[in-house]
Amino acid sequence: MLSTVPTMESLECDWDCSQLFSTIQSVGPARSGSASSEPNQTHSNSGLDESNLKLSIIEERKRRRMMSNRESARRSRMRKQKHLENLRNLVNRLRIENRELTSRLGFLLYHCHRVRTDNDSLRSEYTVLRQKLSDIQQILLFKQLQQFSSTWPYNNVPVMSEQTPPPLII
Repeated sequence: MLSTVPTMESLECDWDCSQLFSTIQSVGPARSGSASSEPNQTHSNSGLDESNLKLSIIEERKRRRMMSNRESARRSRMRKQKHLENLRNLVNRLRIENRELTSRLGFLLYHCHRVRTDNDSLRSEYTVLRQKLSDIQQILLFKQLQQFSSTWPYNNVPVMSEQTPPPLII
């Protein structure tokens, strides 16, 4: 049987023909022919070569597109990984900031409680001191009244409040 498709060994060319004829060899079984059908075979070989060349170009485009897609997917994964790493860093920074703020809040609440306790204590002390001052003022006023009453010219006259009230008759 004669093969209608030339093999790589039978071709002599300066460029790589392996991609062009890789699909040609898998197209179908080789045909046998006679001397009378050889002019048709050369015509059909050029048709096969053109269709195989088109198939080869399509496969090359597919291969390039696949490689481009793989590269794009790799870049996408890298961006996603970088984004996740940035989010992890942000989470860690926010956790640290949250701990610091919680600590500061606890410190401020503690001091606020101390200030309120001190304020309550001072208010109680203020109330006690205010009462003492009022008592002292009353004592001073009473002493001034006593001094004033001792110097009063009508000191001999009994005061009504000191007398016993008259008995009531019923």
